[in-house]
Amino acid sequence: MLQLACERLDVSLIHAKPYDAPARGKMERFWRSLREGCLDHLGTMTSLHDVQARLLAFLDEHYHRAPHGGLFGRTPAEQWAKAVTRPVDDHELATALTTRTHRRVRKDGTLDVDGTPWQLDQGFLAGAIVTVAVDKTGTAAPVVEHDGHTYVLRPVDAVAAGKTRRHRKPPAPPAPTVPFDPPGALVDRMAGRPPRHRPQEG
Repeated sequence: MLQLACERLDVSLIHAKPYDAPARGKMERFWRSLREGCLDHLGTMTSLHDVQARLLAFLDEHYHRAPHGGLFGRTPAEQWAKAVTRPVDDHELATALTTRTHRRVRKDGTLDVDGTPWQLDQGFLAGAIVTVAVDKTGTAAPVVEHDGHTYVLRPVDAVAAGKTRRHRKPPAPPAPTVPFDPPGALVDRMAGRPPRHRPQEG
């Protein structure tokens, strides 16, 4: 999912190779700086808000303004100011973080997405295999994409789902039958009449 989102946003995803210490050196050096400059001096905090406030103060007032050897003496703030970035709005981010899976709609119009039941109001899709698009940002409900149309899912109502009338196929018409009457056929032949199961000509 992360790789797909990065590709949609035109971001290069580079993983450090296993057992390659230099590749992880910058990350490990950051954790050391964070521990020595902030975490070791927190003491006893009474709330998560206090920890967050001190963390932001450390980053904004010290870390981003201190010269870094890995940046050839420049500060992270100076390096970031020179960086060329492309802004990403909420809609583009939600599109990049949208995954699609195939699900079969139950007869009562419900289906499961990540272990959570959802209700589809379009009864004609009961039993069909549909594509479910899930916005991983959590800002929108999942939707069903089927035959070029989009249908919004809603949290399932167990009571209403239990009362939903299931769509049943109409019974097949009875197959045409031919009367089986051997004695009657013999009587018709003796009387010179056409068989009863054939229309009389003329």
